[in-house]
Amino acid sequence: MNVIFLSGGSGKRLWPLSNEVRSKQFLKIFKLPDGSYESMVQRMYRMLISISPESSVTFATSENQVSSIRAQLGEDVGISVEPCRRDTFPAIVLASAYLHEMKNINLDEPVIVCPVDAFVEDDYFQALKQLDKMVKNGSRHIALMGIEPTYPSEKYGYIIPEKKDELGHIALSDKIERVASFKEKPSTEQAKAYIDQGALWNGGIFAFKLSYILNKAQKLFGTCNYRWLFEKYETLPKISFDYAVVENESDIAVLCFSGQWKDIGTWNTMTEAMSDLVSGNALIDNCSNTHVINELQIPLIALGCHNMAIAATPDGILVTDKEVSTKLKSYVTDARPMYEERPWGDYQVLDYRRSDDGQNSLTKHLVIKAGKHISYQIHRYRSEYWTITDGEGIVILDGVEYEISRGSTAYIKPGMKHAVKAGKIDLHIIEVQMGNELTEEDIERLDFDWDSVMV
Repeated sequence: MNVIFLSGGSGKRLWPLSNEVRSKQFLKIFKLPDGSYESMVQRMYRMLISISPESSVTFATSENQVSSIRAQLGEDVGISVEPCRRDTFPAIVLASAYLHEMKNINLDEPVIVCPVDAFVEDDYFQALKQLDKMVKNGSRHIALMGIEPTYPSEKYGYIIPEKKDELGHIALSDKIERVASFKEKPSTEQAKAYIDQGALWNGGIFAFKLSYILNKAQKLFGTCNYRWLFEKYETLPKISFDYAVVENESDIAVLCFSGQWKDIGTWNTMTEAMSDLVSGNALIDNCSNTHVINELQIPLIALGCHNMAIAATPDGILVTDKEVSTKLKSYVTDARPMYEERPWGDYQVLDYRRSDDGQNSLTKHLVIKAGKHISYQIHRYRSEYWTITDGEGIVILDGVEYEISRGSTAYIKPGMKHAVKAGKIDLHIIEVQMGNELTEEDIERLDFDWDSVMV
C-alpha cells in the first residue's frame, strides 16, 4: 500500500504537553510490553508495517514537525513538507505529486490518505487494505472509510449511505455501500437522527488512484508538477479535500468500519488511552479518574483530586477538570516551544532572558544520543557557550577536533564552524546562547565527512 499520513496540529488542545513542534501524535503515552513507551506516530507506523510490510509511507506535514518524525521513525519514511498551511486538498495534492515524482510511484497505483492521530487497532489496517483493493479493482473513483458512530457527536461530519430497506430507512446490510450524501458537523439532535438512519462518521480516510487526484490538481491548479506546487504553495486556495473532491464526485463507495477508532484530541480522550495514571516525577493519593504527567525535575503531588488532568512541562502547568478541558485551546497563546525532539536527541529550554541592550540570553539542556551528532554549522548573530555535564565525545571547531568529557567547555563565536558528536553514551550539554537574534533560523548547515570522526 501507498499510505499518506496527514500530520498536523498546533498542539494547543493538549497544552502544555504538546506545542506546534511536539503535537499530540508525538507524545509517548502508550506503554509497550517491555515497559517502554511509544507515541501515536510510532504506534500507527508499527502497526501498519506489521500488517502490510511492503507499504510505502509518506507524511504530509509542516517543516516544524520534520525533526520529530525523523527522531521517532528514522529515515525510512517519506516526508512531503508543506511550506505553509493551505488545508487538506493542497496538502494531499502536494504529497501525491511527491509520490509520483520523488518516489516514482506509478499513476495507476492506489493511494490511501488518513490522519495519523487516531487511536485504532489492527482491524483498522486490515480495512485500509480492503480500501486499497477496492480502488485497485477500479470499482469506484474514490473509496472512503466511514466510522460506525458510538455516540451523537458534533465534532464530525457524517456520511449517508445510499442503500435503503423496505421501510425506506438507510441500512448497512453490507460492509460496502454507495454514498448518497454528506452532512456537515450537525447539532447533537441532528446527529442522533443521522445515526438512527445508519449514517457514519467521516473520519477523513480516503483512497484513490494517483492519476485521479493529480488530474484533479491539473484542472484546479493548472499543473500537478511537484516543484511548481511546492514553490507556489502559498498561492494555492485553502480548500479541504471534502469540498474540492469528495462532495463533487458522484461515484464514491464507503466501507463501514465498526472497530475501535478514537480521536485523541482533548485531555479527556487522551487520558482514556493512557496506560498509567502517573508519568514522571509525581505522586497521587486519594484521587479518582485523575491523570498526572510531570516532565519537570521538581516533584508534583496531587491529593484528593477527582476527574482531573494535571500536567507540568517546560511549556507550562495545567490543572483542569477533564470535561472542561475541551475549552483549553482558546486560552493558549503562541509561544516559543520549550522542548523539541531532534534526530540527534532533544533539547529543553531552561531560561530565556531579554535585555534592554539587545544582548539576550537563552539557556538550553541538550542531550546528544550515543553515536549521534548535530550538523556542522555556523551562526551569524549569536555566540554559544557549551559546558559538558555528562558523557564524552568530539567537538569540532573550525575543522579542528577536540575530545570532550564531563567538565569540558567550548566557546563558539559568531561565524565559527562547529559541531559535536557523542561517544558511546549520551552526551549532556548546557548551552548558553548570547546575542540579539536567538532563533532556530540563525543556522547555516555545512557539508562534513562524519565517517572520518572516530569517538
